Formats: sequence, structure tokens, C-alpha cells
Amino acid sequence: MHDACRRKSMAASTEKIYWGWIKRYIRFHDLAHPEDLDAEAIREFLNFMASDRSVAASTQNQALNALVFLYKHVLGLDLEDFSAFVRARKPKRLPVVLTPNEARCLLNLMEGVSGIIARLLYGTGLRLGEALKLRVKDLDFEYGLVHVCAGKGEKDRKTMMPDQLSPLLKHHLKHVKRMHEQDLDDGAGQAPLPYAFDRKSSHAATEWGWQWVFPSARLTVVPETGQITRFHISPSTVQKAVKAASQQCGITKRVTCHTLRHSFATHLIEGGYDIRTVQELLGHKDLRTTMIYTHVLGRGLHVRSPLDR
Repeated sequence: MHDACRRKSMAASTEKIYWGWIKRYIRFHDLAHPEDLDAEAIREFLNFMASDRSVAASTQNQALNALVFLYKHVLGLDLEDFSAFVRARKPKRLPVVLTPNEARCLLNLMEGVSGIIARLLYGTGLRLGEALKLRVKDLDFEYGLVHVCAGKGEKDRKTMMPDQLSPLLKHHLKHVKRMHEQDLDDGAGQAPLPYAFDRKSSHAATEWGWQWVFPSARLTVVPETGQITRFHISPSTVQKAVKAASQQCGITKRVTCHTLRHSFATHLIEGGYDIRTVQELLGHKDLRTTMIYTHVLGRGLHVRSPLDR
């Protein structure tokens, strides 16, 4: 499974989620090996999720994708059609969006590295994973751009760097550089590199440009190589900080890090920017995905209520 995920350049988080569904599938069938299970076994599992567990449609689709990946790319088996399963209902949901005042209150209460990342999410529309995986070389202060390398779907894109964020990031990078120089003095300081780039450039791992913008406070030993490295900070660190700040603000909406991305898109459209520009900044493949933010604004709802008359 791990080898198949690496061949497909799958994100580590996706691999973890797929592996979780495969383990649930195996346990559901009393630890039977997937090679001994057929299409009917997959149908039973998916029906159980929809009927007995009442999971969301997206959750059921995630499990389905994991099982298709298992049989097609890991086991190399071509199963007969198993599409006749109970589909979980897929309600149309609108994303949660903060008002400008709520966003201002939340960001004002956030400090330190988590505060910088939260401002980055709201100011650029990055996903949390994309922000945490930024390298020093991805920040272009001269042109005021942030380069997103291998974002969702392995796609690259560029977005703006907010003027207000530029001095904060420069100050933050001074601290990160001192940490990196200390790591080098201690015999560490090698950042994990994508694909096989460490074989193409033997010195790249220790170069300043390849270091994480938001490194972890702790050094880690890579089990496979024994190399001492420093990964980026944990997503949960930022998630907890955002939740705590939203509670302090008295915001009753369910606020997550992704809410800041939704708010970025909605506030741009509200500010008069065209939908195509917002699509490019968000990295959406389909314009219809971006169009949902026009519904969030409720363009057709600005009428006078009869109660007010």
C-alpha cells in the first residue's frame, strides 16, 4: 500500500486516510484478506456505512475511493461492477464564512506562529496543508507573491502576499534562520526534500531556501534513514489556536482553519473581484466550485422583509 501511494505521488495525509478505511473494511469482514473478498463484500461495506452508520455522502465516497485504489493499484485485481450500493444522501451545504468584523476579531486575538499562519490563510486563501508546507524559496517578497508548489492535486499556483503580512514574515524568518544555523552547527539542519531531489542535489537539504517557513520546535529522527531533521509544525497547533480565538470572540459559528479560506474567497467577491480571478487564486479546477461563494453572499436576498414594513 505504501509503495503504491509513493508511485502515485499521493499526499501522506491521503495515504493515512485511505489506510484507515482499508483497515475498517478488513475488520468489517472479520479480518479476511481483501484478495478473498469480491464486489459483493464492497457493496455490503458501503451499504452498512450508508444505512447503519448514516455517514455523509463525502465520507462514503472517501471510503469508496480508498477501496478502488486498494484493488486497482495495490492488489492489481479487476473486480466486477459493484455500483449498485445504497448511496448516502448528499445535501447541498454552504460553507461557513466569517464577517469582516468576525475575521478581524479572531486574527487580533491570535499571536505567534499560529497568528501568522491564520493571517496567511485569510490573506491568501491557502489551505492549511499548503501553508505548512511552504519553503523559504516559495516566498517572493520582491514581487509580493506566494508560490504554492504541489498543492491539492499536485498543482502549482501563485497567489498574492498581503502587504501587511510581509514584514511579519520577514521578522519570523530571521528567527527561523537562526534556528537553522544552530541545527547545522549541531550536525542536523537537513530538511526533507520532495521526490528524489536529494539525489539530484546533495546539498539542497541544508540550503536555506529549502527549509520550512514554519518549522517544528522539535527535531525528529527519520526511522528509515536515521537522519535528524525538523518537520513543519503540526496542523493541530494552528487548529486549536483558531478554535480558541473564535470562542474568545464569542463567534457561535463552527470556525476551522478552512473557514478562513472560505472567508477569503467570499470577501474578495464581495469586494467586486471577478469570479475567474478568485478561481485562479484558490486553485479550483472547476468554476462551479468557486461559484458557491456567490450563494454564500445571498445576492438575491437583499429585499425588504414584510415584517420590517
